[in-house]
Amino acid sequence: MHRSPVQGRPLHPLHAILLAFPLPLFLGALLADVAYWRTYHVQWTNFASWLIAGALFFGGFALLWALISLIRSRPPRRRHAALYFMALLATWVVGIFSALVHGKDAFAVMPEALYLSAAVVLLALVASWLGYAGARAERVA
Repeated sequence: MHRSPVQGRPLHPLHAILLAFPLPLFLGALLADVAYWRTYHVQWTNFASWLIAGALFFGGFALLWALISLIRSRPPRRRHAALYFMALLATWVVGIFSALVHGKDAFAVMPEALYLSAAVVLLALVASWLGYAGARAERVA
């Protein structure tokens, strides 16, 4: 079996598990924001806040792992590792701003919370895509 120099290794299983959390948790926060926008039941902003906190918690560990992987990566794989790290960092930073907005009074969060939640979901999707891009099945020939 020949492995191309750009493909590299797939994610470590623990790293893959940590990376699996931010996207669905941020997506849940976006859905809670949409529910709040439609109903104005305050509990939806509480749900969104907790989902964002969970996404930031697991995303922080995935970000730390991505930084270590970037430092340890060899030149052919370094560009991909840097893109993945930057996407995950952007996700985490926008997630922090989203958490700060969600920390305001429930009636003061709209429409910023909705916009930030949508942005962080897109960033989390990109980061997940880049993170799992190296986890390809190898050809059997």
